[in-house]
Amino acid sequence: MSTPGPPEDLGLQLVPLRGLRYVPEAVGSLAAVTSPPYDVVVRPDGLLHLESADPHNIVRLILPQADTPAARHQQAAQTLRSWLAEGVLAPDAEPALYVYEQSRDGLLQRGIIGALALSAPDAGVVLPHEDVMPHVVEDRAALMRATAANLEPLLLTYRGDAEPSGTTDAVDRALTRTPLLATTTEDGFHHRLWSITDPAELAGVTADLARRQALIADGHHRWATYLRLQQEHAPAATAWDYGLVLLVDTGRYPLQVRAIHRLLHRLPVPEALAAVGDSFRIRRLRTTLPEAMAALAGAAADGNAFLLAGDGTYHLLDRPDPELLDRTIRHDRPDAWRTLDASVLHETLLAHLWHIPDAPEDIAYIHDTEAAVEQAERRGATAVLMHPVREEVVRDLARQGVTMPRKSTSFGPKPATGLVLRSLTVN
Repeated sequence: MSTPGPPEDLGLQLVPLRGLRYVPEAVGSLAAVTSPPYDVVVRPDGLLHLESADPHNIVRLILPQADTPAARHQQAAQTLRSWLAEGVLAPDAEPALYVYEQSRDGLLQRGIIGALALSAPDAGVVLPHEDVMPHVVEDRAALMRATAANLEPLLLTYRGDAEPSGTTDAVDRALTRTPLLATTTEDGFHHRLWSITDPAELAGVTADLARRQALIADGHHRWATYLRLQQEHAPAATAWDYGLVLLVDTGRYPLQVRAIHRLLHRLPVPEALAAVGDSFRIRRLRTTLPEAMAALAGAAADGNAFLLAGDGTYHLLDRPDPELLDRTIRHDRPDAWRTLDASVLHETLLAHLWHIPDAPEDIAYIHDTEAAVEQAERRGATAVLMHPVREEVVRDLARQGVTMPRKSTSFGPKPATGLVLRSLTVN
């Protein structure tokens, strides 16, 4: 894609792109070719389900299966080339920004998809709030290099004005037009997509977003990947200076903030409890999962709390020993960081009491609560179920330049993968 180098102005710079989209006549249904983001797919069950849903499901690009990483990435690249040649995917005729809507059971989210100019980490334009895992960034970078494509958008949030702006005007006008697509995915979400191509509407969006700052709600590893690949192509101005994003004004469309749970592969629940000893108060809950999660929420309102599962019941951990926390949690962070559940989990429980390294062979990160419990019970492992952190805490820490432990939050609803892709070679 022939894209000018990113402007020097501060603020968000979102430019149109010729989105790669599925050709409806070439696939069974649009819903059948979509997927959750790559890190939300529960493997292996969810992966196999998606692969069997349609031979052209996007999971074959974002999570290709082969014996080695290099083979996986090359397989994704070959699949993408084949789908383009066969007309399964095709670029839109003209560059556009895309209005994307998700709705279900009274929940409504709208945002704009486009190519965002990448800013330096210290510029304060795009604020990360979580640490990343280097091996994941390396894997995503290798996949992007091989495919020369952004396969799924990051989810970014910003705070718009109370009064209508150029962006809200453009979004509202788009809604009066016929959508490019409309589909309902298996999770019950209704998805609609419109394009913005009118020069006046695009100019209004540009002027409005140039005053904005964004928080990364979902996609820290992909953002780190964008920055790495941009540096690899510097100093030339190229398409790698931009990355595919979905921008949501949370003043109009508040996101839900949920927790991401941990699955400790090599730690059975009895061993986990024995290692905790009297460092936390431990209560066994013989109840349903929803009732146990309600008990976790109640305990979390008063301090750090966690729910352990995997042995057919639930164990509520709360009221940690203050002296232990003071001794095990680093002091070079604000109090808001030191009191996060994720900080206590990683610094005190994982590192000090359980001696578990934050490595993929030891820990998996699972968004779905039931899936975390089911996998723990099936494997004789321990699921650590978390309570979500408040959005204002996330935003305040990000503005201070303080990142939270990796996988501390899950903002949603997340965009469905497969509705808009970005090629870095299509003009």
